[in-house]
Amino acid sequence: MFITFEGVEGSGKSTQIARLQARLEAAGRAVTVTRQPGGCELGLTLRAILLSTKTTNLDSRAELFLYLADRAQHVAEIIRPAQQRGHIVICDRFADSTVAYQGYGRGLDVGLLNTLNDVAVAGAWPQCTLLLDLEPEQGLRRTLARALANPHGADEGRFEAEHLEFHRRVRQGYLALATLHPRRFAVIDASRDVDQVAQDVWQAVAERLAG
Repeated sequence: MFITFEGVEGSGKSTQIARLQARLEAAGRAVTVTRQPGGCELGLTLRAILLSTKTTNLDSRAELFLYLADRAQHVAEIIRPAQQRGHIVICDRFADSTVAYQGYGRGLDVGLLNTLNDVAVAGAWPQCTLLLDLEPEQGLRRTLARALANPHGADEGRFEAEHLEFHRRVRQGYLALATLHPRRFAVIDASRDVDQVAQDVWQAVAERLAG
């Protein structure tokens, strides 16, 4: 199974991915955890460009193609080989992020993005997408608190620095995708306690594993 986590900044994806990985491995499942961008060697280089606050004046179309290049290589180098080994693959962001951020957020044509995503993923669409839904204001407060707690952490705040309306559009994009793909998406209220969210994540995954 291929599982992806999506959501606005500060929605708690990293925490919930770690929880899910531990629970699956405790159940005897082999798991590969990865991320976009940055899940492969090329992705690490592109991540430093795409997420750094030092990257300025990056055209939205250039941004798009960098993400697509990372995705194509990531599928070929990491995701498909892990699936062939029988692993459950969990990815922090995938193709839906491009529709939400570059489509709804940046205003690029969503139909075109869907076509380009199809080329990049080469059929490797997730069977389960967990959308950790959160008001952008709350998510940005979380990211600010995290940055203050770790001021020497990685410089990956380019998207957090976008204006609030951008993040609201991104959230609406995600909710629109969930409406279009109800069998693949599970929308989970990420404003609650970490344990409550983790339980809902597990229930959504367990249902799809059983099905």
